[in-house]
Amino acid sequence: MSMRPDDHRRKWDKDEFEKIAAERLKAELEEEEKAKKKAPPIKRELLKQRDYKVDLDSKLGKSVVITKNTPTSQSGGYYCNVCDCVVKDSINFLDHINGKKHQRNLGMSMKIERSSLDQVKARFALNKRKLEEKKREYELDSRLREAAEEEARVKELRRERRRDKKRKLMESDEPEDDAPAQSELAQIMGFSGFGGAKK
Repeated sequence: MSMRPDDHRRKWDKDEFEKIAAERLKAELEEEEKAKKKAPPIKRELLKQRDYKVDLDSKLGKSVVITKNTPTSQSGGYYCNVCDCVVKDSINFLDHINGKKHQRNLGMSMKIERSSLDQVKARFALNKRKLEEKKREYELDSRLREAAEEEARVKELRRERRRDKKRKLMESDEPEDDAPAQSELAQIMGFSGFGGAKK
């Protein structure tokens, strides 16, 4: 501080305040170190694929009576038992299930496992096998269909042959004298008879 009587400004002792600031900084660093030692970082699992099917269709088209005493799990909408919350529609429910908060409550981080070359090759092989199985099933279905069509064609051909044989037998049994006896009207109209005999 200055010794002049007319100087009313407050003067600061810089050395004293530097000492106080250094002590405060040291105390803050010690607290941070203690906090780091107390709570080790939580190791969360990497994000995994769901092994169950999300049920969105069970309540579709059903009406439910909701009273004041109805528990939240049975109230309208989709209930998440992990987070204990109700979501009103299916799109928001899917967003919630795939969201950060829900995954944290399940104990997972939002990071995914980095796949190795062997895992990628195995996945490609699996997808290829599935595709081949689908092709085999399709080929089997198409072969069965073709076989049924071929069988139908063979049956139709046999029927035609039987009809031809019957016609030939009927023609051989009938006398040929009936041909000039057809009426003139039938000839003009363009048919051979009035349905009496098959020709």
